[in-house]
Amino acid sequence: MAGARESLLDAAGAALARRPWSAVRMVEVAAAAGVSRQTLYNEFGGKDGLARALVRRAADGYLAGVERALAGGGGDWERLTAVAEWTAAAAQQDALVRALLTGCWSERLPAPPRAPAPVPAQRRPEPPLPSPPDLVRIVRDRAVAALSGPGTAPAATVGLARSCELVVRLALSCVTAPPGESGIAGLIRIAAPRTAL
Repeated sequence: MAGARESLLDAAGAALARRPWSAVRMVEVAAAAGVSRQTLYNEFGGKDGLARALVRRAADGYLAGVERALAGGGGDWERLTAVAEWTAAAAQQDALVRALLTGCWSERLPAPPRAPAPVPAQRRPEPPLPSPPDLVRIVRDRAVAALSGPGTAPAATVGLARSCELVVRLALSCVTAPPGESGIAGLIRIAAPRTAL
């Protein structure tokens, strides 16, 4: 069913791009995915479950991009800058990612799922979705893990964590107020001195 699940999520995402979530109909999502409406309900339990899975996929996709940026070439600052640039680009391209990062959910989007939703018997419940502060912490911690080598002194890890969090928060500010000509990299050079890493 993994193929049907992804097709349904693709169809729901495409429908959301065209109209508000309140106007998205399950029968249309199922038809666009080429499956029965019962398959959709078996997979997600209902519209709330579909919304939750759609938001979860956006969060997972964003975090996968963070991992790619951290695994890229270059030094620590280049990789942190890549994370910041990815954060701004992902939020610009995907309204769900922007809402996840900022906590600002427009009426066009599904309501942010707060509590775990009931799931069909054949499915395992998903963990709660990360809040904006959770995402900052997750990205900061992944950056620290990627940038600190084995045997890094605890005091150095604390300084690294502060620098990583500063870069993540600077990227989030660029989501709501895009940077000027110097771009995100220019802001990072000014705000986060390289000596901190």
